[in-house]
Parts: sequence; structure tokens; C-alpha cells
Amino acid sequence: MPGKNTLAVEVTHIGKHGFWLLLGEEELLISFSQFPWFRQATIDQLLDVQCLGPDHLYWPQLDIDLSVESIRHPEWFPLVSKYTLRQSPATPP
Repeated sequence: MPGKNTLAVEVTHIGKHGFWLLLGEEELLISFSQFPWFRQATIDQLLDVQCLGPDHLYWPQLDIDLSVESIRHPEWFPLVSKYTLRQSPATPP
């Protein structure tokens, strides 16, 4: 029978450039420049984070999964989503 997950995770600070997570006793910065899909998230969406395993974080309201290693060492994971919100094309007058 699997053991209970004892790693707790919580958002401790949200700022202009990113937000901080407390994972167990470790603090991690999630920079909006390195993880742009969090930039437009609401506070409630950012705070709703789950630790699903020792290297697996999940934001259910945003449907975002992240490896803890990708936060610790973003240079090891150079592919970053180019997704941006697009405006509707302007209609001609």
C-alpha cells in the first residue's frame, strides 16, 4: 500500500515577476518570464496547487502540471510555451 504524501506545498508570495512556493522546507520561485502561462492566472488559481508526488505539482484550475526539477533548474528544460492570448482581428469599418 502506498505511503501518504507528506510534502506540503503552498504559495507564500505573489509579486509582479512571479510567485514563491514553499515545498516542504524548500522555497521555489516560479518566474512569469520562465513560466508565462501563470501570468494571467487569478490569485485563487495560483493558490490552488497540489503536490501529487515528490517531483509533481499540479494546478487543477489551470490544468498545469510541473516537474519540481523544471522549477529548480529551468535551464535544463529550455522549451517554453509560446502561447499568448490573442485579440480578435479588428473588423474593417
